[in-house]
Amino acid sequence: MTGKMKTAVMTGIGKIEFVERDIPQPKPDEVLVKLEYVGVCGSDLHYYENGRIGDFIVKPPFVLGHESGGVVVEAGEGVKNLKAGDRVALEPGKTCGHCEFCKTGRYNLCPDVIFFATPPVDGVFQEYAAHQADLCFKLPEKVNTMEGALIEPLAVGFHAAITGRAKIGQTAMVTGSGCIGLVSMMALKAQGVSRVLVTDVVNKRLEKAKALGADAVINPLETDVLKAVEDISGGAGIDLVIDTSGVDSVIAQGVGALKKGGTLVFVGYSKTGSIEFPLGKALDKELTMRTIFRYRHIYPLAIDAVARGAVDIKNIVTNVFEFKDIQDAMQQSVHNKEEIVKSVIKIC
Repeated sequence: MTGKMKTAVMTGIGKIEFVERDIPQPKPDEVLVKLEYVGVCGSDLHYYENGRIGDFIVKPPFVLGHESGGVVVEAGEGVKNLKAGDRVALEPGKTCGHCEFCKTGRYNLCPDVIFFATPPVDGVFQEYAAHQADLCFKLPEKVNTMEGALIEPLAVGFHAAITGRAKIGQTAMVTGSGCIGLVSMMALKAQGVSRVLVTDVVNKRLEKAKALGADAVINPLETDVLKAVEDISGGAGIDLVIDTSGVDSVIAQGVGALKKGGTLVFVGYSKTGSIEFPLGKALDKELTMRTIFRYRHIYPLAIDAVARGAVDIKNIVTNVFEFKDIQDAMQQSVHNKEEIVKSVIKIC
């Protein structure tokens, strides 16, 4: 397929313009996908607003967007698992396949990964994308392409829950109820965790968490978190905490809420890249502390969870914007975080 496509290009801090680019041609083992939905991630907002995340610095022109779902329109040479008309979710990171981490199955740690919208690699706020066929996962009939785009953040939530060894009978707490907090909560429920508490300082987000299945929600500005945990758990404490906030004081609350021998999973990045941590209390409790980076081997599991109705991923979305309104979508998502939990761009 040849021709031109519309691409939303970040031309400076807080500025996006449309340009025409050539439709990419699928190489051997790749497919060309007509994108239908692309989610707006927190990383997209950081790059748009600040031009960087840690050592990753945007050098315009740059294309944001890495959460995507669409329809295959052309298959490259050698592709056997997909054909034109298949609806797919795109896992955005292409790894080398040869390093220590790829060979041992921990491909999310590959140092040579090419990941959509991670500088200097362009993302997919555009009409078409050519991508490795084995990173394009066919969606079952019950899963639409907007849900397909949301498999990417859901994969983060499942990776956090699995890394924390979530299981039935546990009581867990998720600190922070932005998009990643919400998908972590839903992943915990899908993994069978008996009770999941969610904390946040924004009541609108807590309302969304409750609507999506949280057993209890706590606003630390209004309620003493540790007292609430004591009441809810009957004094037993929490088995597992997943922190998506990256905030020192919130992480400290998580440590305080955990029972002895509990597990703390770090997901959220702090604004400074470092945190003050109550190590003495963690040592006294002999806590297990784990971190995650993106995900690995999760897409099939996450897609199946959505297809079976175990995760109601579509209702995480609070705002859907047309592609032509992407500048407004980014502006609103940056400046109206109390109302907008998750934005999605409808490409076509």
